[in-house]
Amino acid sequence: MLKSIPRNGIPKFYILIFQFLINIMRIALTGGGTGGHLFPIIAVARELKNLVQQNVFQIPPGEGATIEFMFIGPPTIGKEALAEEGISHKTIMAGKLRRYPSAQNIFDIFKIPLGFLQALWHLFFFMPNVVFSKGGYGSVPVVLAAWLYRVPVIIHESDAVPGLANKFCAKFSKRVAISFNEAAKYFKEGKTALTGNPVRAALFGGSREEAKKIFGLSGAKPVLFIFGGSQGSQALNDVTFESLPALLARLEIIHQCGTENYEMIKQLMPGNFPENYHLLPFLNEEQVRAAYAAADLVVSRAGASNIAEIAALAKPSILVPLLNAAADHQNKNASEFAHFGAAIVLEQMNLTPHLFQNQIFSLLDNPSLLKKMGENAKKFSQPDAAQKIAQEVLNIAKW
Repeated sequence: MLKSIPRNGIPKFYILIFQFLINIMRIALTGGGTGGHLFPIIAVARELKNLVQQNVFQIPPGEGATIEFMFIGPPTIGKEALAEEGISHKTIMAGKLRRYPSAQNIFDIFKIPLGFLQALWHLFFFMPNVVFSKGGYGSVPVVLAAWLYRVPVIIHESDAVPGLANKFCAKFSKRVAISFNEAAKYFKEGKTALTGNPVRAALFGGSREEAKKIFGLSGAKPVLFIFGGSQGSQALNDVTFESLPALLARLEIIHQCGTENYEMIKQLMPGNFPENYHLLPFLNEEQVRAAYAAADLVVSRAGASNIAEIAALAKPSILVPLLNAAADHQNKNASEFAHFGAAIVLEQMNLTPHLFQNQIFSLLDNPSLLKKMGENAKKFSQPDAAQKIAQEVLNIAKW
């Protein structure tokens, strides 16, 4: 490799530094502060490591290629996962423009220019080959700073209806990846591709035996997995709590309620939790894998990452879209998924314990329908989404 470098007058020390630098691929990652942004980012980062280690693209040139990541964005749920992946985390201020009247909009306006300056600073010293953005208000300062430095950007839109951040950032990106066909009309045709939503490969391969050990399942009853996303869902928590006696008569329940909700629920249920009710504030990767493996039925919000995992793992589901979600995107997500015959959708406005219980029991009483829903979910899945996006990230990397 060094034979092509003019050596006359160049000390060996500087040649070694140059060799070191060109053998490092630097990728900046950004997104909002939820698990719906973070975990797909981790899925793509893992695929990028695999591709570079395998030298699939002969990038960077030469032997001993390495890859370095930096996440630049607001504080995020599950940030420990970044550290475990060896991804450094630089926190910036990020202003959120809400679609409804709020005094917070006034204060957040001032955060946007400050976040932009912070992004400029971090990108200057990291100077990545490419930026991968998962969207969300926290990504805007980073995408703008990357555009100013002429660093290529690829963004990924998870939902059927894009958020304001990605609609804006698409103007400064070279490529746009989408998870739902419905989202294509919001972006420029020439640079948009349907890839699906990245799912961590580590979620595959779970078993009921693993779940028994992790959660202490008896294995005597069907298992209901209630999963409101990384932050939990107050609506799902409430209806579950009111329905517990009826549900536990027929089911075992694994319930992720959200870290902020856990203590409140413990106060409502003093002493030990009921038998066969396994309540956790947050599930790590191993626990999520085991919960999906054990589940006969999943009850979930209709976030894009939730749906992608449910589809990839071929699970029948009941989806309860978040009420008043931005641009009603969760309803659109759920509608497209349900169109495949993969899920039942319950509107939060109509969510009563009676309806909730009846829908769960009617599905469990129809094993053939559950099986068909799981098969349809699998058809909706794009299992190679992370790999497709990783390949495109490397394709547009600036050398």
